[in-house]
Amino acid sequence: MSHAPSESRNTSRAVPGSLRRRFTWQTAKEQAISWILFGCALVSVLTTLSIIFVLLSESVLAIPPHTSFFQDVSVWEFFTETRWTPQYVDQHFGILPLLCGTLLITGLSALVGLPTGLFCAVYLSEYASPSNRTWIKPVLELLAGVPTVVYGYFGLVFLTPMVLKPFFEGVLGITVDSANALCGGLVVGLMIVPTVASLSEDVLRAVPSSLRESGYALGATKFDVSTKIVVPSALSGILASFLLALSRGIGETMAVTICASGKPQLTLNPLQEIQTMTSFIVNVMSGDAVEGTKVYKSLYAVALVLFVMTLLMNIVSQMILRRYREVYQ
Repeated sequence: MSHAPSESRNTSRAVPGSLRRRFTWQTAKEQAISWILFGCALVSVLTTLSIIFVLLSESVLAIPPHTSFFQDVSVWEFFTETRWTPQYVDQHFGILPLLCGTLLITGLSALVGLPTGLFCAVYLSEYASPSNRTWIKPVLELLAGVPTVVYGYFGLVFLTPMVLKPFFEGVLGITVDSANALCGGLVVGLMIVPTVASLSEDVLRAVPSSLRESGYALGATKFDVSTKIVVPSALSGILASFLLALSRGIGETMAVTICASGKPQLTLNPLQEIQTMTSFIVNVMSGDAVEGTKVYKSLYAVALVLFVMTLLMNIVSQMILRRYREVYQ
């Protein structure tokens, strides 16, 4: 009887020790995983900060012995001048033609891609049978993997000479440039359809079935349930997909360069040749821009404006998500 308490005490000491070693190993492993994940997240932050530094170093910050772009060109001239001729003898650095061309392409692509992508998402979520959905959605997402150069040459070889010119010049008698903003907008609109359709369809399918069943119980048709219950319930996710697609439209490069060419002019006529900010960067970087010149530094100023535009769109998308987000239990 006298040995029983000591045995129990020895057992009580042994068990906590093994548990302590196991918990120590588990804790160390969890901390290692936490640090690895933190490092991966830190890479994206450092990359963003590096991009900001590179853009600011040539456009705003003066690093001796060089001067920044906005020391050679005033901010007022940059945002109000209507001529963009950095590669001419008579140099003018007004970004308005490039900004107008970028917004024109983005607006045309939005008119094509956003409603088409949303309609595809509603069909896949509410109308398509499971067998149709299994092959339609992968085919739709396959369009996102097509290189942008292919889209560009599709517009240059097919859309403009075989669709736009016969219609506008042959039927309406309106002159169409060989490279024009309408072709670029249509091509970019086709490119953003998979993004809108895929993201919106996932959001629509996340809406609880009880909301649909409530609508059907009240005698609503499938169209009424889709447009008046499901789509409003998933509005935040749909708007987020719209903004993400527009961000891609703003930053699209090769397809716009091929379809809309590179003539910077301040116009809202979609049948004329225009130049976007991204196509200007491509054209100059593929040329003979000497490092340290105003033409070279203008690349960073244009890229900075493009970066700020996409950043503002991301901020707006986060505000919309917080404002219209629906949480279902």
